[in-house]
Amino acid sequence: QVQLVESGGGSVQAGGSLRLSCTPSRYMSDYPMAWFRQGPGKEREGVASIDTYGVTMYTASVKGRFTISKDNAKNTLYLQMNSLKPEDTAMYYCAADLSPRGSPVLSTSGYKYWGQGTQVTVSS
Repeated sequence: QVQLVESGGGSVQAGGSLRLSCTPSRYMSDYPMAWFRQGPGKEREGVASIDTYGVTMYTASVKGRFTISKDNAKNTLYLQMNSLKPEDTAMYYCAADLSPRGSPVLSTSGYKYWGQGTQVTVSS
């Protein structure tokens, strides 16, 4: 069992930056983790993932603007979000799985554990 706690959401103007953090209840350096988001009236979509070996994957709309990283010393997952756009407005969720994986996955079915989410609102 893994509990995930997200933080760092907030309201920013377009072009601004935010850094989301996710702290798991157990050590997760060897396991895959990811960030998902769900906007109003939309399905939950994968934003960025990082696999067991540190390989990352991003959805096309955030490439070059968002960076996923994991600080194993602090046991924390981050999502650095730069050049934010109004369409990035959503609830952002941290996800994790306890099956080591050699390639990143951006599907909701690839993760068993989910956080409660942190809201990101970008105004124009």
